[in-house]
Amino acid sequence: MKIPNILTLLRIALIPIFVVVFYLPYEWAPMATGIVFAIAGFTDWLDGYLARKLDQSSPFGAFLDPVADKLMVAISLALLVESYGNLWVTIPAVVIIGREIVISALREWMAEVGKRASVAVSYIGKVKTALQMLAIMLMIVTEPYSSTISWAGIVALYLAAILTLWSMYQYLRAAWPHLSEDM
Repeated sequence: MKIPNILTLLRIALIPIFVVVFYLPYEWAPMATGIVFAIAGFTDWLDGYLARKLDQSSPFGAFLDPVADKLMVAISLALLVESYGNLWVTIPAVVIIGREIVISALREWMAEVGKRASVAVSYIGKVKTALQMLAIMLMIVTEPYSSTISWAGIVALYLAAILTLWSMYQYLRAAWPHLSEDM
């Protein structure tokens, strides 16, 4: 088993720990949840770095890495929607999760027709991911609406949602010639 794949599997194993710690009724739980999330985020960066640096890319890693990322983000956003409990956090969370489903399906379909490179990860997608991770981290470590940090997280979540829509538009525009054949 290659090191990057082990790190990806570790990230998946951290998800139930993340959820359990999130629900612990202790004052230190939000910070501990943030630490688990940060470790997962670091392993995401590290597995990609090591896969390139050590030339340890694999089909298993190429499949599992985005699955691990999407699971962690979707579960985090679901927990935050519950925790914050209002429409203003639900809207960007639904946009982000919905986009992930659409783009995953689009990439799968484009791969089937041999056009996967048309929907490769873009720079905007990377910035969106960074903003989304920052937003989640800021919102997890504080009580909802209790501080500037919490509100900064909400603002970052909205910025991530805007970039999410923009990147989805770019991916769909790139794929449209293939999608619209024989309509």
